[in-house]
Amino acid sequence: MSRLADVDLTARLDKKEGKIQLAEAQHRLTHLRLLLGGQIGPGDLGPPLLVLFEGWDASGKGGAIQRLVGELDPRHVRVAQFAAPTRDEKRHHFLWRFWPVLPGWGGMAVLDRSWYGRVLVERVEGYAEEHAWRRAYQEIVDLETSLAAEGTVLVKFWMHVSPEEQLRRFESRRANPYKAWKLTDEDWRNREKRGVYAAAVEEMLERTSTPVAPWHVIPAEDKRWARVAVVRTVCEAVESALRARGIDPDPPLTGG
Repeated sequence: MSRLADVDLTARLDKKEGKIQLAEAQHRLTHLRLLLGGQIGPGDLGPPLLVLFEGWDASGKGGAIQRLVGELDPRHVRVAQFAAPTRDEKRHHFLWRFWPVLPGWGGMAVLDRSWYGRVLVERVEGYAEEHAWRRAYQEIVDLETSLAAEGTVLVKFWMHVSPEEQLRRFESRRANPYKAWKLTDEDWRNREKRGVYAAAVEEMLERTSTPVAPWHVIPAEDKRWARVAVVRTVCEAVESALRARGIDPDPPLTGG
């Protein structure tokens, strides 16, 4: 079974409808975020919210994150981007560098790339020994299970585009002097290994999607559709988590 092959990449939203649906989803997320933070409603802090983004190069992670947090007060959310570990970070367990950005109760954090690099780029490029990346699946599941047990709401996204759409975006970036910096030689090399990366992605999805931290594979061929899907999915996850804790996601509000 291939989760990537089963993704319907034909989903589309026109500009007008996409703008309307995105605004509605963002308004809902703003409400839920304020509720989690205790700024509205009964005033109690809600569970931590952690959103992870992985995906193909040029799959729209940055744009989706921008729409996810764009209407939120920057004091109420932390966005952290992770590239290759530094020399000092390599001296520690691979999960060590992520702990400082994890949200506490009432907090929200968004990770642009995450600990899944261990079983993706570090696996494919040989940066981690085989026994290390094979062991990492269970280590990641254990971490996420522990976080969920402490109350964290985990939402994990894989942004999926076809190789044809990825190439179109690469070429568009290369032709735009204001976006060319986003395109690196490494992006082109990774594209040549897409088949190997796809196998790693499939194994990652199969082995680390759990009831408390499921993967959401987002068809990202159309950016408008993908952005709405991301914001809505986060809203649904928060609403479900609140109801499971006996918390009304729509408590009476009073104006000040």
